[in-house]
Amino acid sequence: MTITRTDFIGIPSRDAERSRRFYVETLGLRPDEHGRFEFWAGDTCFGIWEPETMGMGFAPQKLAHPALHVDDVGAAKAELEAKGVEFSGEIVDTGVCHMALFTDPDGNDLMLHNRYASYD
Repeated sequence: MTITRTDFIGIPSRDAERSRRFYVETLGLRPDEHGRFEFWAGDTCFGIWEPETMGMGFAPQKLAHPALHVDDVGAAKAELEAKGVEFSGEIVDTGVCHMALFTDPDGNDLMLHNRYASYD
């Protein structure tokens, strides 16, 4: 067996239409032309699903922040704050990258990210 890629990242929601608006209108992810609740960040698909419609309990994804690449974390953070997104504190500088943590309307953890250090 060889795993060759990630097909999608599942994002649980209590309101798929609200999530769709957030991921498309607020974050600017590209909607999938074949799936109403699938959105793209580059080559990574995010798939919204409602666990409660399948008889499962809802719980937001915590502590596994998908790192959404932006060229300038500060500028992207300011843009999202102007749209009402609340961040968990200030921008973190790890010495390798900048990160800004926030959640979607269902409480799923997300991160703006930019690695500024060379991979060499």
